[in-house]
Amino acid sequence: TGMRVAVVGAGVSGLAATKCCLDEGLEPTCFEQSQDIGGLWRYTEHIEAGRPSLYPSVISNTSKEMSAFSDFPFPEHFPVFLPNALLLDYLRRYTEHFSLREHIRFGSTVVSIRKHPDFATTGQWDVVTEAGGKQTSHVFDAVMVCSGNFSEPSLPLECFPGIERFRGQHFHSRQYKHPDVFQGKRVLVVGMGNSGVDIAVEASRVAAKVTISTTRGAWLLSRVFEHGYPWDMILNTRLMSLIKTNLPGPLSWWLINYKANQWFNHENYGLQPENRYSLVPLLNDELPSYILTGRITIKPGVKEFKDNSVLFHNCPEEEPIDIVVFCTGYSVSFPFLEESIIRVENKHASLYKYVFPPQLQKPTLAVLGLIKPFGAIMPVVEMQARWVSRVFKGRGAHVSPPAPQNAAQTKLGMFCPSSQGDPRAKKFRWLLYLDTLASFIGAKPSVLGLLCTDPRLALTIFFGPCSPYQYRLGGPGRWQGARQAILTQWDRVLKPTRTRVPAGSSSSFLSLLTVVGFLLLLAAVIFGLL
Repeated sequence: TGMRVAVVGAGVSGLAATKCCLDEGLEPTCFEQSQDIGGLWRYTEHIEAGRPSLYPSVISNTSKEMSAFSDFPFPEHFPVFLPNALLLDYLRRYTEHFSLREHIRFGSTVVSIRKHPDFATTGQWDVVTEAGGKQTSHVFDAVMVCSGNFSEPSLPLECFPGIERFRGQHFHSRQYKHPDVFQGKRVLVVGMGNSGVDIAVEASRVAAKVTISTTRGAWLLSRVFEHGYPWDMILNTRLMSLIKTNLPGPLSWWLINYKANQWFNHENYGLQPENRYSLVPLLNDELPSYILTGRITIKPGVKEFKDNSVLFHNCPEEEPIDIVVFCTGYSVSFPFLEESIIRVENKHASLYKYVFPPQLQKPTLAVLGLIKPFGAIMPVVEMQARWVSRVFKGRGAHVSPPAPQNAAQTKLGMFCPSSQGDPRAKKFRWLLYLDTLASFIGAKPSVLGLLCTDPRLALTIFFGPCSPYQYRLGGPGRWQGARQAILTQWDRVLKPTRTRVPAGSSSSFLSLLTVVGFLLLLAAVIFGLL
């Protein structure tokens, strides 16, 4: 028999893990506590309650071409940014296409994962699961933990003086289900992550008044970026990555500043980030217009709560409020693991390349999807799964780090220069990280190599979006359709929106020729410099 691998959870990471195990000839068993796949992207509460809600139509923040699994593009008629129902549909198609369902045990909760008595020699794990009130123990050769990032709400009430005397309602964003609760109320949203802004925008449609309190401010990007193209297809390119990596800090900061302020001046909207190297940008299309129309007000950090109101720093007057939503993020937690296996400090797990616990004698346990990339999560967890399944099989080098300092180095090395010292800003350089893992398994595309053999592809890869299909051009898991998928990515972006073409519209071929000519010139200059 082959190597048996336990996969915890059947969300995006769990599905990718199961598929990559099968690709490598391993034997995965995926334990999913609910009755269906999809993890975060499934809002069963609403479906069961039988009432339609605005909230289940959560829209993805990354475009379909950048979010796809690398050997399974989205259908071309799907919209560019997907509501979660369609994302779930895509995950179902993926599950059927690669026959993953038969490897998933639904209604099974993982209760504990402990080292097998002879772990030091075999690297095996004792896994206890519970289904229908009955516990079962199994022995597995390896484990992939895919239970996700959004496990434990983090709500540090001690940081908010006076909250105990506040008479209104307060809850963590995790408990938020439907904007009805805000009807006619004065709402305060504390914290300015993506979920905070989304909730504020949604609340402002029914609430009497909505205020967002933020200590740091934030850069805001719209999904609809330059010339109406998706933000990530313009920003996440190899050219941009090269520029960002080689620019000195202040210049890099100026560039972000310039790009973000092209849409609207952040200072005039009360959003300008506090410190120079601010957090990674947020994505929201409506916030600026809601601020402009007075539906949402931005305020500094909370100083203290009173019975029915709140005081902000540097603001003398009290603000009356009825409901507080704390969008204060999540802590990582693995209730089924012993604490010695994964050290969690400051809400973050200490892991080699965000995947392997550095102090294990045998690299037979890995954690997937613990990171919040500034870019799509699916290609990242898939790349982690490709690497991990090869390490399990004994084919991947690069996993016996000299523990402590290596863990620290990778932490800092992958960060944007901006995020050091900020435990929440665990958003690292997406492309750099993907390239690093891809080079471990020999799947990183070589732009210079392709320039001689396939110049059109090379230029598309370098100047165009770094879509996941690039990591299937060569190496293990090579996919025949990768080149075609890369060259047709813009067609799939335009297909769902270009649904009315005026009669006199000019042929796009001429403009394409001009663009290609210009790119060739630019390429010559850049490769001359490299």
